[in-house]
Formats: sequence, structure tokens, C-alpha cells
Amino acid sequence: MAYDFKAIETKWQKRWAKDQTFKAKQPQEFEGDPKPPFYVLDMFPYPSGAGLHVGHPLGYIASDIYARYKRHKGFNVLHPQGYDSFGLPAEQYAIQTGQHPSSTTEINIEGCLDNKGKILEKYVEDNGKIKNSALIDKSKETLVDEENYQDNIIKGYRKQLDKIGFSFDWSREVRTSNPDYYKWTQWIFIQLFESWYDAKAQKSKSIPELVHIFEKEGNTNVDAVANENTTSFSALEWSGFTDDQKEELLLNYRLTYLAETEVNWCPALGTVLANDEIVNGVSERGGHPVSRKKMKQWSMRISAFADRLLSGLEDLDWSESLKETQRNWIGKSVGAQLEFPILSFPKGEENTKPGYITGGNNAHTLIEKAKENRNQPTEAEKTLWIQLRGKKLSGYKFRQQHLIGDYIADFVCLSKSLVVEVDGGYHNETKAYDEERTQFLNKKGFEVIRFKNEEVIGNLDEVLEQINTKLDQLPKYSKIAKQFETNELSFNKKSDSYAKRNEKPLSLGEGKGERISAFTTRPDTIYGVSFITLAPEHDLVSKITTPEQKEEVDAYVKASAKRSERERMADVKTISGVFTGAYAEHPLTKEPLPIWIGDYVLASYGTGAVMAVPCGDQRDHDFAQHFGIPIPNVFEGIDISKEAYVDKSNATKIANSDFLNGLGVLEAIPKAIEALAEMGQGAKKINYRLRDAVFSRQRYWGEPFPVYYINGLPKMIESKYLPLELPEVEKYLPTEDGAPPLGRAQEWAWDAEQHQVVSNAKIDHKTVFPLELNTMPGWAGSSWYLFRYMETENRDQHIASKENLDYWNNVDLYIGGSEHATGHLLYSRFWTKFLNDKGVLPVDEPFKKLINQGMILGESAFVNTFTIVFTVDDKGNDNNLKEQPEALKVLFSNDLGDLNIKKREYIESDYILNEIEKITQKAQEICDVENKKHSDKNGQIGYMGLTNVKRRVDVSLVNTSNELNPEGFKTSPFGKEFKDAEVIYNESGKLLVSREVEKMSKSKFNVVNPDDICEDFGADSLRLYEMFLGPLEQAKPWSTAGLSGVHNFLKKLWKLYSISKSPQEEGQNFVVSDEPASKESLKTLHKTIKKVTQDIEEFSFNTSVSTFMICVNELTQQKCNSRDVLEPLTVLISPYAPHIAEELWELLGNATSIAEVDYPVFEEHYLKEDSKTYPISFNGKMRFTLDLSLDLSKDEIEKIVMADERTQKQLDGRTPKKVIIVPGKIVNIVG
Repeated sequence: MAYDFKAIETKWQKRWAKDQTFKAKQPQEFEGDPKPPFYVLDMFPYPSGAGLHVGHPLGYIASDIYARYKRHKGFNVLHPQGYDSFGLPAEQYAIQTGQHPSSTTEINIEGCLDNKGKILEKYVEDNGKIKNSALIDKSKETLVDEENYQDNIIKGYRKQLDKIGFSFDWSREVRTSNPDYYKWTQWIFIQLFESWYDAKAQKSKSIPELVHIFEKEGNTNVDAVANENTTSFSALEWSGFTDDQKEELLLNYRLTYLAETEVNWCPALGTVLANDEIVNGVSERGGHPVSRKKMKQWSMRISAFADRLLSGLEDLDWSESLKETQRNWIGKSVGAQLEFPILSFPKGEENTKPGYITGGNNAHTLIEKAKENRNQPTEAEKTLWIQLRGKKLSGYKFRQQHLIGDYIADFVCLSKSLVVEVDGGYHNETKAYDEERTQFLNKKGFEVIRFKNEEVIGNLDEVLEQINTKLDQLPKYSKIAKQFETNELSFNKKSDSYAKRNEKPLSLGEGKGERISAFTTRPDTIYGVSFITLAPEHDLVSKITTPEQKEEVDAYVKASAKRSERERMADVKTISGVFTGAYAEHPLTKEPLPIWIGDYVLASYGTGAVMAVPCGDQRDHDFAQHFGIPIPNVFEGIDISKEAYVDKSNATKIANSDFLNGLGVLEAIPKAIEALAEMGQGAKKINYRLRDAVFSRQRYWGEPFPVYYINGLPKMIESKYLPLELPEVEKYLPTEDGAPPLGRAQEWAWDAEQHQVVSNAKIDHKTVFPLELNTMPGWAGSSWYLFRYMETENRDQHIASKENLDYWNNVDLYIGGSEHATGHLLYSRFWTKFLNDKGVLPVDEPFKKLINQGMILGESAFVNTFTIVFTVDDKGNDNNLKEQPEALKVLFSNDLGDLNIKKREYIESDYILNEIEKITQKAQEICDVENKKHSDKNGQIGYMGLTNVKRRVDVSLVNTSNELNPEGFKTSPFGKEFKDAEVIYNESGKLLVSREVEKMSKSKFNVVNPDDICEDFGADSLRLYEMFLGPLEQAKPWSTAGLSGVHNFLKKLWKLYSISKSPQEEGQNFVVSDEPASKESLKTLHKTIKKVTQDIEEFSFNTSVSTFMICVNELTQQKCNSRDVLEPLTVLISPYAPHIAEELWELLGNATSIAEVDYPVFEEHYLKEDSKTYPISFNGKMRFTLDLSLDLSKDEIEKIVMADERTQKQLDGRTPKKVIIVPGKIVNIVG
């Protein structure tokens, strides 16, 4: 009785489909009390034309094992499947193949073959050529009469999934692109639009309820989550607003709203992308560049749910790493929001006299003038600088043309607080200015001495003596000087910008009253702020940047827009930024703070502004050091010269911080917040990293928004007129400028009286209005699909009935990839909580337990190649030979080492040398023929060998012994350049390839099709092998060679049911005995039940497969054919290998499917030992063993041992001195 897996698997897959074996019952279908429900769900696939590879079914197999196990345990199991058929992946495939997305989606799901594996007639042209739409490789012309033409035909996801034997309930299938499905996606969008979030109650509520509050008391007392800078109004003011004004105000509160938003724009894909759709600065799909851009978009107010999303994680049975990923993405921070007023210029006219530039309307002129003075000094200045520079005068450092406050000092020694001025003749006319200047410098703590030009030139020694005397008199590093040293304005060679705290601010114009809001978790370090950094996208950047800085700022903003937020966050090594030319006021010291922009600050996090404390934050520290910005220290006894002090230990005391001095962090934080709040420049705040989700996409293949516009304001289509279906368009390709493809539709206007879509030509803005042109993102349909599976009968009436929702609740086990941790999972949790608030769902979390399956890695194949190129010996005249023959390509076996025709002396193998000789002879023959053909030309053709190169080959051309089919490779699309290549086989006549484990990908030619595995080894072998590869959650490499092991195991299992007492009949027929099983076999069975049950409950499926192998080996050795053992074993293995289990179950005489048979019960007593093999020793030396019952007494053991003839033989008539017995261990006879 041979194991015919093909016949068995085909038979049972048809039977399951016909009988709807895995169709879950609704609660009302049970006659009595319903079975307990258990909901197992996989993250549904998007249907691509390439179909499945062996990595895709890994999670499906695991979930299927668990679903089948739960059915055996008496649960009513819901295990559905569907397709995430809307969105970017499906649309990109359609664009690449030049077909409409709806057509490609249907083909990719249904396939192009009938149930017998023949191509459907509609995909074959009259000449026998298969239509391009049905082909996997569109570039490969395929004819219907070709052998194995099916290899290039799209099989369809459904057929591929069915072939693996999954127990899906297909009666509940969903496709997110079907109008009957996305009707309810549109309905949920409308509910979000008609809702607001009550922050106090932490719950979504209806907009009419909010309007009622506005009518009674305005918005000043309502604790609602709203857009920043929402206008405050009273009830009286509300009543005076027009309807349009009211609608505009309500948009600030709605849970889905229109707003000008900074988005990730991908020109190549023609759409906005979410942060989780970008990897390393490029789009996840296609690897296209992404930049930041402002666009008017629909957004979802997910930020309102941040705290609930965070706290809800605690009760979920998810891995800690996955929870931590979501915690980090939500990013809760407790701190304070501070306000920094932006300063404008002091009033007054600018003094433009030489050397007396004092602020005015353009402080940047001070810098330029200082540079000019340095480059064009007067003779006296030049003479004196020669003596002062390089610490020549008493070892003190002087600075030339240095800015202090509003003035440029000729020379200054900061360490001694001494200013030296050299005055020309015009100073006789400017004594008042000189006096004002001196007073200012004196107030700053500087001593001023003046010399006339002629004094410096005519009596330099006396001038130097006076300076020296003054230096000796002045105290070294006075407090004032030290303070000012950190405040000085210096030039920075790296940035050619300036940034020090006490310089006069640049102008915003008087009375603008702009403020920078910055969130910080460390308000205790407020005195350590030495500059402000804005995100390049911050709204204020364009407003505050000075004309002189504009060019540099604009260039920086443009460059930053090309980097994604993730890229900017991850890049901690690059330090970049630009000074805006503007200043803000410190809220406590009132000192000016230079305002910079830097791309390490993100507009989407906090307020998009950072109060930079370089002594306490490493990025701020690096930035300050790079640009020469002061680093004030506010930590007592801490050295911050080389790095920031980031420890938040309360033991560290605050210093240099006025009223905070001497306090620990925990005491200083509330005190700082209190002081700032009293001044109206700060308040305690909880901040979240989570931003509202952009919900618009400028693509065709997505859910249309049920929205039309009156006076530019959005209006919802009534729910009873849904779905609003996608229109036909001539071109559905995206545009690079962001104009949505729906803009090409001829009929895309809403008749508000007739409640239907009409021609755009009818738009009159009275009864016919334009419809929204954007579509929803791919995650819209996947955010609620789990609840759609709960309904079967009345899908047009509701998402699912209350009875069904209450019965199924939510998903008990969810399995899918970790890449969805911050996208799909977060959005689905958000929508579930919202629908729970609205009374639609009975639960507020979608997935109780979640497992991320690991990745199956591909085993790529590489063939060794080298090339012989032909060269021309150039003679240097017009009659040169200019044409060379094509290069000679060579493929050689991997085990031959590094073949190099230049280094033949290092090759020891005669076989290899002989093979190389053949190749070089051929090369020489080509040279001889070509030289003879061109004998009338100057120059000789020669040859040379190039370095060896490994080339990728499709793994389908390599067998399990790593042998490459060279002819297949030469004729394959990726091997065309080797079509005439020579081949050097190894001594066994084989062309071996090398292997490398990497991600399974079509581009790496390492994709293994599960259809091929099912064809060669069977679906049960595939299922067992994928589980056997390793722990479910870990990555593991695929190797087709390992399949033979599990396939042989299944053969051995099959043979176990045909064990006969007659060796001649063994394996010939199905033989099962009704005689009682041996204790040994029952022990093996129950040991297996215990281990496999434990493994399934712990999702350790790989060890279960090993346990099955051990079990079958033991039962085979025991020659067990007892029904008492084989029947429960069949049930035990059925979740893993359901086809063979069903067949064996039927052969055992059962008329019904094995699917819902009771799971075997483990019985402990079968594992208890009732006997012991005792070593029988004489004078300490073991001579034989004896099996004895464990319940025997010492006397009984002694009698049995002494009566044994082997004992008598050992004693040879002697009487032993004593018999030592340790029950359950040993027997030792002494004497």
C-alpha cells in the first residue's frame, strides 16, 4: 500500500471544499447552547501576480495547526481568509503590467487555470499565444501547446492556498476592493467625521452633542481634543457665525478633518506615504526617493486616543518587544511646554559712521563690517595687531575687530576684560558716541583704553607699555569676564555664521508678538538654554529668517525635505544646521537666544522646536560644539566639556540656575514649571510622539471618499446612498505633481437632490457639486476587516450583527509579520476603540494574542564565471586592427577553487590544468583565425583572463545536490550573456554552485514556489518542513534538500498502519489490530500526547515535528499496529499533516472527517514505571541484569535474585556473607 500523496491530497481538498468542512457556525445555528468560540486570523495578503513563495505560508501553517487543534478541543473555530486588494502594492503591479487594477486583482486571486490545471480559454488568443495578462513573466512569450506552459501562468492566490490544505472558512472571504466591502469603510469614515473626542471622558462623542455645548456656553469650557490655535468663542459669538463659519470651526474638532499638513511625498509613486511605508529614506515599494511637502490632506485624529492606545497594551498577550515598539511610537513624555517670545530690533536710527555701526535695522551688517575692518586695517591697527596677536604681549590672547553687544571693538582681551581702541582723526567729532560706547563697555565689565593713530605709529613702545601695565593691574578671569566669554559673539569658520547669547536680536518688525513653543521633559535645565533649534519645516522659519540668511536657510530647508523623518532620527553622526538671523527671549533671564534650524528636530514631534540645552543633551552638545555656540553648565560638579550629562539622577544638583541652585532633578522640575507658569511662559504638559495619521492618497486604486464640497467645505454623502464606487478613468496612473487620477474622471460630481454621481459638466454649485479626488490609504480597509468575517448573511445591513459581534468578540490568535507593528496594528486598535465608543463593537481591542512569525530566508545560488577578453597590440597608425572578437565566457564548478589562467603555476590538480588548457587553446584558435582574417591590418589579437566573478542563478535551475543545469541557465532571461559560454565541470561531470542565505526575493532569483514543493513532495511535507525549520518567531534559512527527511517520515508513518506479523505482507495492505496495545506502545503514545499538546499550546511547532518522528520510530520498532494507539496518533498529527491523517482516519473505518474528532487525552499513569531493571553485582562487579517489579519488598527481591540460576552459577556453591539491596537501584551480593 504505497503512499500516493498526490491522490490523497487532491481527494481531501475536494472533499473539504464540497462539504464545507471548515465553515464556522454562527451562534444562532446551534440547536442548544453554542460551542465556545475561538477566532484564529492571519494578516491577509495583498494579491500580487508573482503569487506565493515558500516564505508566505509560514504563518498560515502555524495558525492552521492551532485552528485545527482548537476544533479537536471542542471549539467553534472561525478561521477565515481574504485579500487586502486595495492600495499601493496592487496598483503598482497593475501599472507595471499595463492593466486595470481591478483586472489584475481578479486574475491574481482567481488565477488563469481551471480545476484540472488547464488554461482558461479567455486567456488564449486564436493563434495559441497566451495573453500577456495571464503570464507571470510578461517578457516571455508563451504558447498553449508548449510543454509545461503552466509554469509561466498566474495560478492565483486561492488555488495556491487551497493546495497547501488550509482549513479556511472561504464562505466569509473579503476583498477590500469590492464595493460591498468598502461601503462600510466609507461608513466608518463618515462616523469619524461626525464625531469629536471628549478628553475628560476619554471617549468619542457625536458632533451634534458638541454643537449643543457651543450653543449653550461656547468652547471655552469644553475639554475637547482640537487643532492647535483653535479660536475661542462664546455662545453668543457662536450664534452669530454663518453656517460656513461654524463648519470651519467644527473641522478643528472632527476625528477626521482637512488640514494643511507636512507629508512624505513620493513623486515616482505620485502619492503621499505614511512613515511606516518608508525605509531608509526611500519608499518601501520600489525604493523611490521621498521628500517632505505641505499639502491639504484628510487626517485621522489618532493622537486623541494616544493614552488609551498606550494603556491598552498592558492587557494584551503580545510579545514585550512588539509592545515596546508601539510604546516608543506613541512616545508619551511628561514635562512642560515653554514659550519663547521672538525679539525684534530696538527702536532708533542706525548710525552709519565708520566704526560705529550700532545695531539698527540690520545687525548682520556688524559682522560684515567687522570682516571688512579685519581685511582692510588702518596702518595703526595693523602695526598694533602685529604686536598683540599670538599672545605676544605677556602671554594674553587678544581678538581683533570683535563684536561686543552693539559695537565692534578694535582689540579685546577677554580674559582680562580689556578693550583697546585705536582712533582716527574723525573721533574728535564723535566724542558723544565714544562716550556712549565706553559707558556700554564699562557696564559689561570692560576697561577701555584709547590711543590715537599717531601714538601707535610714532611711539609704539610706550603704547605697549601702557597696555602691559593695564593687563597687570586687572584681575585675571573676573566673574564678569568669564560670564561674558560665554556670551561673546564669535565667527565660526565652519558655518560663516554667528550665534552667541548676548548679541542684539535681529528684526521681526515691532509688535508681531510671535512666540516659539517648545516642549521639554527637563524644565529644570532652563538656565542651560543657549539657543533655540527649529525643524526646517517649522512655520516660523520663513517668517523670522533675515534677508542675509535667507539664501542659506532656503537651501537647507530644501535639502532637509529630501530626507525622511526616520532617516533624520537615525542619523546621529551628521551635524548640520543654519542660523536664521533671528533671536528669541529667554523666559527667565530675558537674554536673547539665537534661533537656528537643524534637521535633527522634527516638525511632527512636539512643537517642532527644541530649547537647546547643550550641557544636558548630546545632540544639542554636538550641535553647539560644531557651530561654536556657548555651553553653559547647570550641573554641580559635572564636567560637560567633552560630552553632555544626560543622567536624570536626583542625586545630581542643579547649579548656575538662580532659585533652582542646589535642588535635585525631582525637586527642580516642578519648581521651574511653577515659576514659568506664574510668568505666563510655561505650563506642565503631557506630550505624545504619535501624530495624526494622514489619510489621503493621490492614487486611483483606493476607497473613494464619500465627500463632496459646497463652498470649499466638505459634506458627507448620506450612508444610505453608499457605496460611492470608483469611477472609470482613461488613465489611472499617478501624477508627479500630486494631481489625483480621479481628476481625470468625466463623471465625478454629486447630485445632492438625486443622490447620485453625474457628469462633471453638470456642476453648478447649487445642486451638483464636485466630489473629493483623493482616495483612502491601503490601511483603511485592513483596519476593521476582522469584524467583517463575523457576518455572513446580512452584509448589506451592517458590519456584523450585534449577536455575532457579541459571540465572536475579537481575535483570539492573530499571526503576521512584525513590519506592521506601527502601521496596521496601531490603526486597527484606533478604529476598534472608536467603534467601541460609538456602540458598534462590544470590544475596544481587536487582537487578544498576537504572534509575529519570523522570515524564511532564501538560499541563493551563485555560479562561478570568468571571462577571457581579446586585445589588440596597437602599432599606432591608421591601419590598425580595430575590431576584436566577442569575449569568451566560462562557467566553472564551485569546488574547483579560484581558476586564474594567469596563475596556473599555483594549481596542483592535473584535471583542472587540463581543463584550463582546453579553454586557452580555444582562445588561441580564435586569435589565430582573427589574425589570419585581418592579416592586412597592423596589430595582433591576443587574449587575457579577467578576475573570477560569481553570478546569481535562479534556484529553480539548481537541484538539491547544488548541481546547476547549464543549458537551462544559458537559455534563461538572466543568463543570456552566457548563451555561448564554455563549461568546466568537476571531475564527476557536475557544475556545482555556491550558496548564500539572504532574504527571499524575486530580484535575488532565490524564490521557491510552494506549488513545486507540493508537486514533488506533497502539501503535508511542506507543512511539516516549514514548522521543522525552527521556532516560529525566528528567521530561518530554506533548504529544499531538507524536505526529503520529513517526506520520508510521512512514508514511515503511512507504513506504520500496514505493519504485519508476516514479514512478507508488511507494507502491502492496511493492517490494524483491535487487540490491546502493549504497555510500551501506550507509553510512547501518551508521552507523545503530552509533549505535542504542550508544544502546540506554547507555539513550539518545530519540536512537535521532532516528537512525531521519535514516536513513529519507537512504534515501528515495537511493531505496534494496535487501534488503541494508531487511532489517537492519527488525530494527534492531523493539525500538522491533515491530508494523510484524513486518509488514515477513513482507512481506520471512520465515515466522518477527522476535523472535529475529540483530541486525545493524556493519561499520566501510562508513563509511570512498574518495574526496574536491577544490575546484579557480585563483590561490586555487575554480572547480569534482572527486571523486577517496583512494589517488591527487600525480602522478595532477595528470594528472586538468589533463585536465579545465574546467581547460583556465580556463587558456585558458596553461601554469601550478605546481600545488599537498595530498592529501585542495585543488588550487590558479597562473598
